[in-house]
Amino acid sequence: MASAAFEDIAETFDFLDDWEDRYRHVIELGKAMAAMEPALQVPATKVDGCASQVWIMPRIEAGRFDFQGDSDAMIVRGLIAILHALYSGLTLQEVLEVDAPAEMARLGLDEHLSAQRSNGLRAMVQRIRLLASDAV
Repeated sequence: MASAAFEDIAETFDFLDDWEDRYRHVIELGKAMAAMEPALQVPATKVDGCASQVWIMPRIEAGRFDFQGDSDAMIVRGLIAILHALYSGLTLQEVLEVDAPAEMARLGLDEHLSAQRSNGLRAMVQRIRLLASDAV
């Protein structure tokens, strides 16, 4: 159950053969993402378990999940952009049903991220699931 935006990213990753090209694409996704207001980068929105500074601020309107996110690391900003594509616009229940590890594995990220980045990605997914669960 992936959104059209995530499917577009998956198709692009299928087209890019080299991990270096995929890595650059993740960074470009992060650069294209709107910056989070510094006023929202507070302890309450900070994601624990990430080596980099990461903030996620949910926006839930009419039962649909969305969020703003940011990081001080470009590759992590790209991972946030991918998670945004995966979750944005889903109902709260759909957010809880997404198999994020399987969807991210489709991009080959599980094979190429460092252990620290993988742990941070898991922490971001857990935070998103917690935010959706709390809002149900």
